[in-house]
Amino acid sequence: MSIHSQVATEQDVPEQASTVAFMASYLEGLTLVERLHRLLLDVIKDEFERVGVLEINAVQALLLFNIGDNEVTAGELKSRGYYQGSNVSYNLKKLVDMGYMHHQRSEVDRRSVRVSLTEKGRHVRTIVAKLFATHAEGLMSRGVLDHQGMEDISTSLRRVERYWTEQIRYIY
Repeated sequence: MSIHSQVATEQDVPEQASTVAFMASYLEGLTLVERLHRLLLDVIKDEFERVGVLEINAVQALLLFNIGDNEVTAGELKSRGYYQGSNVSYNLKKLVDMGYMHHQRSEVDRRSVRVSLTEKGRHVRTIVAKLFATHAEGLMSRGVLDHQGMEDISTSLRRVERYWTEQIRYIY
């Protein structure tokens, strides 16, 4: 074995170890994102049980929170990142039927339905907003995260989102 091939091999070992370590961290990050989303839904569900709102689920409550004061279509919900599920139409229909949302056919495109929150829907949004405000306060007051820490997390997650979006758009 030549000295040149020994040097190349020795240089590859730290590089391979670095790649393996990165992969382990990446997989842990993916697991955490998924777990955090599920925990968020559980926290919302528990809050709604606590305040006696039992007819809607956490996904629907989060959908109402994200819509807020906007008037949107189902397609816009997905494109704006407010809703990631494949059953957005089902949840919108349920929310309309239960009186949490108004729906109106678009004047321009009769196939399109625009939705907005009713007073009942705004009440749910307020419950979720208060819950999130309490969480933000608790994270800061207990020293779990400060503003910069939250900014760093958000920046990193946006970069991963941008990378994954590019993968969907440009790799077939």
